[in-house]
Amino acid sequence: MLGGTEFAGRAVVEAALGRGWEVTVLNRGRHTPVPGTRSLVGDRTAPDGLAALAEGEWDAVVDTWSSAPRPVLEAARQLRGRARRYVYVSSCSVYAWAPPAGYAEDAPLVEGAEADAEQTEYARDKRGGELAAVDAFGAEHSLLVRAGLLLGPYENVGRLPWWLTRIARGGPVLAPGPRELPLQYVDVRDLAEWILGAVEQELSGPYNLMSPQGHTTMGEFLDTCVRVTGAAAELRWTEPQVILDAGVEPWTQLPVWVPPGSDLHDALHSADVSRAVATGLACRPVEETVADTWAWLQDIGGTAPQRPDRTCKGLDPEVEAKVLAAAAEGSGASGGVPATTP
Repeated sequence: MLGGTEFAGRAVVEAALGRGWEVTVLNRGRHTPVPGTRSLVGDRTAPDGLAALAEGEWDAVVDTWSSAPRPVLEAARQLRGRARRYVYVSSCSVYAWAPPAGYAEDAPLVEGAEADAEQTEYARDKRGGELAAVDAFGAEHSLLVRAGLLLGPYENVGRLPWWLTRIARGGPVLAPGPRELPLQYVDVRDLAEWILGAVEQELSGPYNLMSPQGHTTMGEFLDTCVRVTGAAAELRWTEPQVILDAGVEPWTQLPVWVPPGSDLHDALHSADVSRAVATGLACRPVEETVADTWAWLQDIGGTAPQRPDRTCKGLDPEVEAKVLAAAAEGSGASGGVPATTP
């Protein structure tokens, strides 16, 4: 495991240990290794940063790198001939914009990516990482996991933790509608279990990896956050256009949510995942993901870690209050914005 101490990497490590696998991790040593692993220290961006991998053989390598493709290529070449399979955790962002609703693994891919490139932008970097894995291990021995929205314990991106923290604070909460908006994501632990099963099955090639379309809805997601936190929060469901007119950024300021009918919704919540489901993907209910993330968040003191290379998520309270006021004013004599309190 290249990495293995945070979010997706940690989930893979814990799942592998749970299966009784022997796990070696290589990372920079900035975080405490998961107990039970063999820990190697190395910085893949530094000269000779992979020296710790000079010896050894493995059944599979799992790599979650999301910056410049070159370190993926260097690691894969270093391990070629000493590992049977290279699993690169990629992203559904590798598809050319804008992928149509229902896009599968054969959809057009972003152009301009190169296996040995320095850092450019996220989509091309991830596609470059895919090319690097295939370059070193060949198409038959490389597995490209095109993940979508990842949620669950250990999240260091700030999406579900922000919603839980905001709802736990209570009071009127801006709930971006519609309630029935379908969501597609994958619990990071389900991602991990599928990866390990794919290694056992000796799968190769690309797989869209997120829940089936409509695994949950925006309403179920936020209602669950209210129930799990036990907060005195009032979800005020607000029309998408009101939110957009206020200049609020979907996905970033209101994590997880993107407007229905938009290219962004088609790209993030409408992928065809039948290939992954046919090879063993099983997705736990949203209640379990939310409850376990809340338990972890409380266990670490209420503040989630934040990756320095990711934008901060969430809506400023003053902005939220202004949008709620505008929505209430716009509703006029209709009696206000519909609200739910589970």
